Amino acid sequence: MKRLLVVLFLLACSLFFVRGVVVAKEIKIGTWKTAQTIQPFFYQKFLPSGQKNTVFSFTNPADQKVALLAGSLDMCGTTLAHAIHSASQGQPVVLVAALCNKCSALVVKKGGPVKTIKDLKGKKIGYVPGTMHEILLRETLTRNGLSPDKDVRLTRVDFFDMGMALARGGIDAFLSGEPFPTLAVHQGYGRILSYPYFGESIGTINAGMLVKRKTIERNPELVYRLVLAHARATQYLEAHEDEWLKKASTFGTPLEILRKAAPNMELAWEMDESFVKKTKTLGERMQALGVIEKQPNYEKLFDLSFVEKVRANRK
Repeated sequence: MKRLLVVLFLLACSLFFVRGVVVAKEIKIGTWKTAQTIQPFFYQKFLPSGQKNTVFSFTNPADQKVALLAGSLDMCGTTLAHAIHSASQGQPVVLVAALCNKCSALVVKKGGPVKTIKDLKGKKIGYVPGTMHEILLRETLTRNGLSPDKDVRLTRVDFFDMGMALARGGIDAFLSGEPFPTLAVHQGYGRILSYPYFGESIGTINAGMLVKRKTIERNPELVYRLVLAHARATQYLEAHEDEWLKKASTFGTPLEILRKAAPNMELAWEMDESFVKKTKTLGERMQALGVIEKQPNYEKLFDLSFVEKVRANRK
């Protein structure tokens, strides 16, 4: 009996009540340490008093998703491409908010032989599998008559290592998100070949916030409070660009670089039917490019109710 009382006491210490709903005292969020995925680092400002928010940084969306499914995270960032890929495999993941738009650029060695996208034939290109950048890269190559699997050598390189790999000649090009393209230009070894763009049917959508389906079923209040904090953090940073970029500079990129990269970055939180339609079109392109074998169930992949509730309560 004494041992049972101790266990119950410890459990009570790890929980607190918000309007009669039990909420975990510590919330664990995964994201990247980049300017365009920074919002979780500001959630604490917009969560209830007593609610602790711990942010864990990752270098790719796959690792975040694995941690989420394992129960180590309550919510995490993901690229829409990775979310589609995961859902197409039947994994119980749900997108509950947007995270960022834009951000991509295709970079080649400054002064090198690559002048056009067609010149990438036979070249080694750095990329991160499962990201929007991979799909953009495959789409860009295909549109220019190059087979991503036969005409170039796609090489997995983490975002944080791409610049050094290009500078040292380990790769001939890379497609990644900011600030790495701007940094490559600033440091003198890179040149931006293009800013890839899917077109109006997909637009500039990029990443979102992911939770497990069980989390929504068991604790929708927690998910709502996280989406609300995400929305408020996004709006706050959009209204305070200097604070946004200064905080992002603590991740290791000079403020000067971030200011130059800012026009190619866009924070986001809202999703609507248009967003879902663009994501479906993205999924169709992924299947056409051979990245996924079948389409996911988009009704299960998206839950717009939380952003809609935030939007309604804001009026």
